[in-house]
Amino acid sequence: MAKMNDSLVLQVSDVQAEARDVLLVELRDPQGAPLPAFEPGAHLEISLPNGMVRHYSITNDSRERERYVVGVGRAPNGRGGSTFVHQALRCGITLNTSAPRNNFRLRTDARSYLFVAGGIGITPIMTMIQWCIANQRHWRLVYAVRSPQRAAFYEALSAHGESVRFHFDSQCGREGLDVRQMLTDVQDGEHIYCCGPNGLMEAIRTHAGHLPAENLHFEYFAAPMPVADVADSAGAFDIDLRKSGRSFHVPPDKSILDVLDAHGISVPSSCREGLCRTCETAVFEGEVEHLDYALSQEERDAGRSMIICVSRARSARLVLDL
Repeated sequence: MAKMNDSLVLQVSDVQAEARDVLLVELRDPQGAPLPAFEPGAHLEISLPNGMVRHYSITNDSRERERYVVGVGRAPNGRGGSTFVHQALRCGITLNTSAPRNNFRLRTDARSYLFVAGGIGITPIMTMIQWCIANQRHWRLVYAVRSPQRAAFYEALSAHGESVRFHFDSQCGREGLDVRQMLTDVQDGEHIYCCGPNGLMEAIRTHAGHLPAENLHFEYFAAPMPVADVADSAGAFDIDLRKSGRSFHVPPDKSILDVLDAHGISVPSSCREGLCRTCETAVFEGEVEHLDYALSQEERDAGRSMIICVSRARSARLVLDL
């Protein structure tokens, strides 16, 4: 397996148009070696040739070891990563990627599953559906997208009949999905997995208050609130680093990661929006104000780790495993 600084070096082996403004990019080991295993919901951190680093969900069957397939939706108003993929990525190009990471892990002990996808948010859901089929588990999908032409995997999903419900804005007077109505028939023990635009995710959070928090699972592509707004609303605190014995003050307008960077302390990081958990750090003492979109509610309640690019302290001091 070709590696560089513990990252995978993979080759683009195929690029296919899956729907309007949606590409599927297939990645394989250049020498044909088996790839590290992944679980449903996993993603890759990919370093693009233009210098950008982006996270893309793996969408193929998790039993496959010879390839990863990621889905990339073109975002015209994005930061340029998806535009580069659509315009410049070609077969034969090699890319540095992370090994598969998973912030959207499928609970395999659930009684049943309701998957809710919006737009390109279908990509991690596809691996979950494939797992459910392989393991004969009950599942259903609600897939909201602007039009049939933009629906990735439309033909494959249509073959599942009543297990899949499509919502096309173009056929509903551009009205959004009725989330309140959708949640009225959630069964006891059913886990909800949602990935898509922030508006869809927040609507589910709003209308799912009657459901157990541990049964709700979300994968965000972008932080709903700008990091600067989060930081400005928080207070100052101090941090002690147990391993190095150093202490620092974190002002309201800086994150823990910012302060560590300024003092030459390197912590692996990527998104700086609380999405990817690359900078997750163990917490020994203190109460955390969790502002991320990566940790589960159980992990937040346990308080044993935090995402230091956005999360802060409720207590006057935190002791970190650094």
